[in-house]
Amino acid sequence: MTDKNNITKQFSKVELLVSDVDGVLTDGSIAVSSSGDESKTFCIEDGTGVALAHYAQLPLALLSGRFSKATSIRANELNIKHCIQGFLNKEEKIKELCSELKVSLDKVAYIGDGLVDIPVLDIVGCPISVPNAHPSVKDKSIYVTNANGGGGVLYEVIEKILVEKNIYDDTIKIMKDDVY
Repeated sequence: MTDKNNITKQFSKVELLVSDVDGVLTDGSIAVSSSGDESKTFCIEDGTGVALAHYAQLPLALLSGRFSKATSIRANELNIKHCIQGFLNKEEKIKELCSELKVSLDKVAYIGDGLVDIPVLDIVGCPISVPNAHPSVKDKSIYVTNANGGGGVLYEVIEKILVEKNIYDDTIKIMKDDVY
């Protein structure tokens, strides 16, 4: 972990937020029925966070090592344009995404929980993990969320980014003016 001033600096520089899915947006559980259908549980508050990110014009992406139709459905519901699934080489995929979006890696926040996330955490400017992450993942992170995976992690991180960028209140006002 690093000092609070460095955390504030890193969060204030974020221009792209990328998150793992299983174990971050979910508690890591996957229910599989006898017919082979898969289901996952996502936190509704993460949807509020995604709305805030959209109003703040903060691009979001999901990057999962495994493919899941449930993840695709949730990404579509939340209007997350970049939902990259089925690639264990996440480092390669995040570099491709950054190239496509013209964002340097030092301006990327990435949330992960497993060993497969370490190569990405090593190259981004704002590596983040969840409390129930593998200890090696937490060691690589400058910030460990208060929320466990599946408990509103995305909402927490988006809120923190907007606060550290000093645009949270303005974003809330824009959202209220549009929604209410």
